[in-house]
Amino acid sequence: MLILRPADLPPSAITPEPVFRQRRKLLLAGSLLPLAAAAATPVRGEPLPATRSSNYTLPDRPTSYETVTSYGNFYEFGPDKDSPARNAHRLRTRPWTLTVDGEVKTAKAFAIEEVLKWAALEERIYRLRCVEGWSAVIPWIGFPFSELIKRVEPTGNAKFVEFLSLADNEQMPYIRLPLLDWPYVEGLRLDEAMHPLTLLAVGMYGEVMPKQNGAPLRLVVPWKYGFKSGKSLVRIRFVEKQPATAWTKSAPSEYGFYSNVNPEVPHKRWSQSHERRLGEFRKRPTLPFNGYAEQVAGLYAGMDLHKNF
Repeated sequence: MLILRPADLPPSAITPEPVFRQRRKLLLAGSLLPLAAAAATPVRGEPLPATRSSNYTLPDRPTSYETVTSYGNFYEFGPDKDSPARNAHRLRTRPWTLTVDGEVKTAKAFAIEEVLKWAALEERIYRLRCVEGWSAVIPWIGFPFSELIKRVEPTGNAKFVEFLSLADNEQMPYIRLPLLDWPYVEGLRLDEAMHPLTLLAVGMYGEVMPKQNGAPLRLVVPWKYGFKSGKSLVRIRFVEKQPATAWTKSAPSEYGFYSNVNPEVPHKRWSQSHERRLGEFRKRPTLPFNGYAEQVAGLYAGMDLHKNF
Protein backbone atom coordinates (compact mmCIF):
# COMPACT_ATOMS: atom_id res chain seq x y z
CA MET A 1 0.00 0.00 0.00
CA LEU A 2 1.39 3.39 -1.00
CA ILE A 3 1.08 6.00 1.72
CA LEU A 4 1.63 9.58 0.68
CA ARG A 5 3.22 11.85 3.22
CA PRO A 6 2.07 15.48 3.15
CA ALA A 7 5.24 16.50 1.32
CA ASP A 8 4.45 13.97 -1.41
CA LEU A 9 1.01 15.35 -2.16
CA PRO A 10 0.87 17.63 -5.19
CA PRO A 11 -1.10 20.83 -4.58
CA SER A 12 -3.50 19.75 -7.33
CA ALA A 13 -4.63 16.91 -5.04
CA ILE A 14 -5.36 19.21 -2.12
CA THR A 15 -8.91 20.39 -1.56
CA PRO A 16 -9.11 24.18 -1.09
CA GLU A 17 -9.67 25.00 2.57
CA PRO A 18 -13.03 26.79 2.06
CA VAL A 19 -14.34 23.73 0.23
CA PHE A 20 -12.96 21.37 2.88
CA ARG A 21 -14.85 23.33 5.53
CA GLN A 22 -18.06 22.32 3.77
CA ARG A 23 -17.10 18.59 3.74
CA ARG A 24 -20.18 17.45 5.70
CA LYS A 25 -22.48 19.09 3.21
CA LEU A 26 -20.49 17.53 0.38
CA LEU A 27 -20.92 14.09 1.90
CA LEU A 28 -24.66 14.61 1.59
CA ALA A 29 -24.43 15.82 -1.97
CA GLY A 30 -25.16 12.39 -3.39
CA SER A 31 -28.64 12.44 -1.91
CA LEU A 32 -29.28 16.17 -2.18
CA LEU A 33 -28.01 16.67 -5.71
CA PRO A 34 -29.05 13.89 -8.07
CA LEU A 35 -26.81 14.25 -11.11
CA ALA A 36 -27.11 12.26 -14.30
CA ALA A 37 -23.58 11.02 -14.87
CA ALA A 38 -22.08 11.93 -18.22
CA ALA A 39 -19.61 9.80 -20.09
CA ALA A 40 -16.02 10.30 -18.98
CA THR A 41 -14.83 10.64 -22.56
CA PRO A 42 -15.18 14.29 -23.64
CA VAL A 43 -17.62 14.97 -26.47
CA ARG A 44 -16.00 16.95 -29.26
CA GLY A 45 -17.71 20.22 -30.14
CA GLU A 46 -18.62 21.96 -33.37
CA PRO A 47 -15.73 23.40 -35.42
CA LEU A 48 -15.14 27.12 -34.85
CA PRO A 49 -13.13 28.80 -37.62
CA ALA A 50 -10.49 31.25 -36.43
CA THR A 51 -7.30 32.85 -37.70
CA ARG A 52 -4.21 31.69 -35.84
CA SER A 53 -2.43 34.72 -34.40
CA SER A 54 1.30 34.91 -35.06
CA ASN A 55 1.62 37.45 -32.20
CA TYR A 56 0.24 35.11 -29.54
CA THR A 57 1.85 31.72 -29.83
CA LEU A 58 4.30 29.53 -27.94
CA PRO A 59 6.97 27.01 -28.85
CA ASP A 60 5.47 24.64 -26.28
CA ARG A 61 3.37 21.74 -27.46
CA PRO A 62 -0.30 22.26 -26.48
CA THR A 63 -1.64 20.09 -23.69
CA SER A 64 -3.96 17.41 -25.06
CA TYR A 65 -7.63 18.26 -25.54
CA GLU A 66 -8.64 15.18 -23.57
CA THR A 67 -6.60 16.29 -20.56
CA VAL A 68 -7.76 19.90 -20.53
CA THR A 69 -11.43 18.96 -20.88
CA SER A 70 -11.39 16.25 -18.22
CA TYR A 71 -9.38 17.94 -15.44
CA GLY A 72 -10.13 21.35 -14.01
CA ASN A 73 -12.06 23.58 -11.62
CA PHE A 74 -15.67 24.65 -12.10
CA TYR A 75 -17.21 24.51 -8.63
CA GLU A 76 -20.74 25.10 -9.86
CA PHE A 77 -20.51 21.52 -11.15
CA GLY A 78 -18.69 19.99 -8.19
CA PRO A 79 -15.55 20.28 -6.07
CA ASP A 80 -13.35 17.62 -7.67
CA LYS A 81 -11.11 18.05 -10.70
CA ASP A 82 -13.17 15.56 -12.71
CA SER A 83 -16.55 16.95 -11.58
CA PRO A 84 -16.98 19.48 -14.42
CA ALA A 85 -16.44 16.86 -17.13
CA ARG A 86 -19.02 14.59 -15.45
CA ASN A 87 -21.67 17.19 -14.68
CA ALA A 88 -21.43 20.17 -17.04
CA HIS A 89 -23.58 18.44 -19.68
CA ARG A 90 -26.49 19.99 -17.74
CA LEU A 91 -25.48 23.49 -18.87
CA ARG A 92 -27.71 25.06 -21.55
CA THR A 93 -25.74 27.50 -23.68
CA ARG A 94 -28.63 28.67 -25.89
CA PRO A 95 -30.32 31.04 -25.49
CA TRP A 96 -27.58 33.03 -23.76
CA THR A 97 -27.39 36.73 -22.96
CA LEU A 98 -24.47 38.85 -21.80
CA THR A 99 -25.48 42.00 -19.94
CA VAL A 100 -22.96 44.85 -19.85
CA ASP A 101 -23.76 47.76 -17.54
CA GLY A 102 -22.50 49.97 -14.73
CA GLU A 103 -20.29 52.95 -15.52
CA VAL A 104 -20.84 52.86 -19.28
CA LYS A 105 -22.47 55.21 -21.76
CA THR A 106 -24.37 52.40 -23.46
CA ALA A 107 -25.60 49.63 -21.18
CA LYS A 108 -26.94 46.73 -23.18
CA ALA A 109 -27.84 43.05 -23.15
CA PHE A 110 -26.19 41.17 -26.00
CA ALA A 111 -27.34 37.80 -27.34
CA ILE A 112 -24.38 35.42 -27.66
CA GLU A 113 -24.97 35.32 -31.43
CA GLU A 114 -24.26 39.06 -31.56
CA VAL A 115 -21.19 38.69 -29.36
CA LEU A 116 -19.76 36.16 -31.83
CA LYS A 117 -19.96 38.79 -34.59
CA TRP A 118 -18.06 41.52 -32.74
CA ALA A 119 -14.70 40.72 -34.31
CA ALA A 120 -12.86 38.16 -36.39
CA LEU A 121 -12.02 35.26 -34.10
CA GLU A 122 -8.36 34.60 -33.34
CA GLU A 123 -6.67 31.47 -32.09
CA ARG A 124 -4.15 32.36 -29.41
CA ILE A 125 -1.94 29.84 -27.66
CA TYR A 126 -1.61 30.83 -24.00
CA ARG A 127 -0.17 29.23 -20.91
CA LEU A 128 -2.63 28.53 -18.08
CA ARG A 129 -1.20 28.38 -14.55
CA CYS A 130 -3.44 27.32 -11.67
CA VAL A 131 -2.84 28.16 -8.05
CA GLU A 132 -2.85 24.48 -7.07
CA GLY A 133 0.43 23.94 -8.92
CA TRP A 134 -0.63 22.56 -12.29
CA SER A 135 -0.35 24.24 -15.67
CA ALA A 136 -1.31 23.73 -19.31
CA VAL A 137 -0.80 25.18 -22.78
CA ILE A 138 -4.12 25.83 -24.54
CA PRO A 139 -5.06 27.16 -28.01
CA TRP A 140 -7.93 29.52 -27.13
CA ILE A 141 -10.33 31.07 -29.64
CA GLY A 142 -11.76 34.51 -28.99
CA PHE A 143 -11.30 38.24 -29.33
CA PRO A 144 -9.66 40.94 -27.21
CA PHE A 145 -11.72 42.47 -24.41
CA SER A 146 -11.20 45.84 -26.06
CA GLU A 147 -13.84 44.83 -28.63
CA LEU A 148 -16.43 45.00 -25.85
CA ILE A 149 -15.07 48.39 -24.74
CA LYS A 150 -15.89 49.82 -28.18
CA ARG A 151 -19.53 48.89 -27.84
CA VAL A 152 -20.32 50.25 -24.39
CA GLU A 153 -17.88 53.18 -23.87
CA PRO A 154 -16.95 53.20 -20.17
CA THR A 155 -17.33 56.53 -18.39
CA GLY A 156 -14.54 58.32 -16.58
CA ASN A 157 -15.78 56.79 -13.31
CA ALA A 158 -14.98 53.24 -14.46
CA LYS A 159 -11.84 52.00 -12.68
CA PHE A 160 -12.55 48.25 -12.42
CA VAL A 161 -14.43 45.56 -14.32
CA GLU A 162 -16.56 42.97 -12.52
CA PHE A 163 -17.30 39.61 -14.16
CA LEU A 164 -20.28 37.53 -13.02
CA SER A 165 -20.83 33.90 -13.95
CA LEU A 166 -24.13 32.09 -14.34
CA ALA A 167 -25.65 30.81 -11.08
CA ASP A 168 -28.62 28.57 -11.84
CA ASN A 169 -29.31 25.83 -9.34
CA GLU A 170 -31.28 23.84 -11.91
CA GLN A 171 -28.33 23.60 -14.26
CA MET A 172 -25.60 23.90 -11.63
CA PRO A 173 -26.80 21.94 -8.60
CA TYR A 174 -23.65 22.49 -6.54
CA ILE A 175 -24.53 26.15 -6.04
CA ARG A 176 -27.16 24.83 -3.63
CA LEU A 177 -24.19 24.21 -1.34
CA PRO A 178 -22.34 27.18 0.21
CA LEU A 179 -18.96 26.24 -1.25
CA LEU A 180 -18.60 29.90 -2.30
CA ASP A 181 -20.72 33.02 -2.20
CA TRP A 182 -22.61 32.59 -5.47
CA PRO A 183 -22.66 33.83 -8.16
CA TYR A 184 -18.97 33.42 -8.94
CA VAL A 185 -17.50 36.91 -9.26
CA GLU A 186 -14.10 38.00 -10.51
CA GLY A 187 -12.59 41.37 -11.26
CA LEU A 188 -9.80 43.25 -12.99
CA ARG A 189 -8.55 46.78 -12.99
CA LEU A 190 -9.73 48.55 -16.14
CA ASP A 191 -6.21 48.79 -17.57
CA GLU A 192 -5.73 45.05 -17.00
CA ALA A 193 -8.99 44.29 -18.78
CA MET A 194 -8.00 46.51 -21.71
CA HIS A 195 -4.57 44.92 -22.11
CA PRO A 196 -4.19 43.22 -25.53
CA LEU A 197 -3.54 39.84 -23.86
CA THR A 198 -6.94 39.81 -22.11
CA LEU A 199 -9.24 37.58 -24.12
CA LEU A 200 -12.96 36.89 -24.18
CA ALA A 201 -12.86 33.26 -25.30
CA VAL A 202 -15.63 31.37 -27.08
CA GLY A 203 -13.70 28.26 -28.08
CA MET A 204 -10.54 26.19 -27.84
CA TYR A 205 -8.72 23.59 -29.92
CA GLY A 206 -10.52 24.74 -33.07
CA GLU A 207 -13.97 24.09 -31.61
CA VAL A 208 -16.70 25.84 -29.63
CA MET A 209 -15.94 26.13 -25.91
CA PRO A 210 -16.68 22.88 -24.04
CA LYS A 211 -19.26 23.29 -21.32
CA GLN A 212 -16.89 22.11 -18.60
CA ASN A 213 -14.36 24.79 -19.62
CA GLY A 214 -16.74 27.74 -19.42
CA ALA A 215 -19.08 27.75 -22.43
CA PRO A 216 -20.26 29.76 -24.14
CA LEU A 217 -18.13 32.75 -23.07
CA ARG A 218 -15.30 33.00 -20.58
CA LEU A 219 -12.45 35.28 -19.65
CA VAL A 220 -8.78 34.37 -20.22
CA VAL A 221 -6.11 36.45 -18.46
CA PRO A 222 -2.90 34.49 -19.09
CA TRP A 223 -0.56 36.24 -16.64
CA LYS A 224 -2.84 35.54 -13.66
CA TYR A 225 -3.78 32.32 -11.87
CA GLY A 226 -6.57 30.45 -13.62
CA PHE A 227 -9.32 31.22 -11.11
CA LYS A 228 -9.23 34.87 -12.23
CA SER A 229 -10.65 33.84 -15.61
CA GLY A 230 -14.37 33.59 -14.91
CA LYS A 231 -16.42 30.99 -16.81
CA SER A 232 -19.92 31.06 -18.36
CA LEU A 233 -20.19 34.84 -18.09
CA VAL A 234 -23.65 36.43 -18.00
CA ARG A 235 -22.84 39.94 -16.81
CA ILE A 236 -19.93 42.38 -17.02
CA ARG A 237 -20.09 45.54 -14.91
CA PHE A 238 -17.81 48.57 -15.10
CA VAL A 239 -17.46 49.93 -11.57
CA GLU A 240 -15.67 52.66 -9.65
CA LYS A 241 -14.52 50.58 -6.66
CA GLN A 242 -12.58 47.31 -6.53
CA PRO A 243 -15.16 44.50 -6.59
CA ALA A 244 -15.36 41.83 -3.90
CA THR A 245 -14.49 38.60 -5.70
CA ALA A 246 -15.48 35.02 -4.88
CA TRP A 247 -12.18 33.66 -3.60
CA THR A 248 -11.02 36.84 -1.87
CA LYS A 249 -14.27 36.78 0.11
CA SER A 250 -13.93 33.09 0.88
CA ALA A 251 -10.22 32.96 1.81
CA PRO A 252 -8.57 36.42 1.65
CA SER A 253 -5.28 35.22 3.12
CA GLU A 254 -4.89 32.69 0.29
CA TYR A 255 -6.35 34.41 -2.75
CA GLY A 256 -5.58 38.06 -3.38
CA PHE A 257 -7.39 40.37 -5.77
CA TYR A 258 -4.50 40.66 -8.22
CA SER A 259 -3.43 36.98 -8.24
CA ASN A 260 -0.60 37.55 -10.67
CA VAL A 261 1.53 34.45 -11.17
CA ASN A 262 4.44 35.19 -8.85
CA PRO A 263 6.85 32.40 -7.82
CA GLU A 264 8.14 34.57 -4.97
CA VAL A 265 4.77 34.72 -3.21
CA PRO A 266 3.82 31.32 -1.75
CA HIS A 267 0.29 30.18 -1.25
CA LYS A 268 -0.60 29.87 2.42
CA ARG A 269 -0.25 26.08 2.23
CA TRP A 270 2.35 25.44 -0.50
CA SER A 271 5.09 27.01 -2.58
CA GLN A 272 4.37 28.55 -5.99
CA SER A 273 8.00 28.35 -7.15
CA HIS A 274 7.43 25.31 -9.38
CA GLU A 275 4.60 23.86 -11.44
CA ARG A 276 3.71 20.58 -13.11
CA ARG A 277 2.37 20.70 -16.65
CA LEU A 278 -0.64 18.42 -17.08
CA GLY A 279 0.51 15.22 -18.73
CA GLU A 280 4.07 15.55 -17.43
CA PHE A 281 5.68 14.15 -14.31
CA ARG A 282 8.60 16.56 -13.98
CA LYS A 283 8.27 19.95 -12.37
CA ARG A 284 9.43 23.16 -13.99
CA PRO A 285 10.17 26.58 -12.47
CA THR A 286 7.22 28.95 -12.39
CA LEU A 287 7.78 32.00 -14.59
CA PRO A 288 6.96 35.48 -13.23
CA PHE A 289 3.63 36.65 -14.66
CA ASN A 290 3.39 33.15 -16.17
CA GLY A 291 6.01 34.09 -18.76
CA TYR A 292 4.29 37.32 -19.84
CA ALA A 293 6.38 39.74 -17.75
CA GLU A 294 7.70 41.63 -20.76
CA GLN A 295 4.15 42.51 -21.79
CA VAL A 296 2.47 43.19 -18.45
CA ALA A 297 5.02 44.00 -15.72
CA GLY A 298 4.62 47.71 -16.48
CA LEU A 299 1.02 47.56 -15.25
CA TYR A 300 2.35 47.09 -11.72
CA ALA A 301 5.29 49.48 -11.68
CA GLY A 302 5.86 50.76 -8.13
CA MET A 303 3.46 48.27 -6.54
CA ASP A 304 4.46 45.94 -3.72
CA LEU A 305 3.59 42.60 -5.33
CA HIS A 306 3.96 40.75 -2.02
CA LYS A 307 1.33 42.95 -0.39
CA ASN A 308 -0.79 43.20 -3.54
CA PHE A 309 -0.73 39.48 -4.27
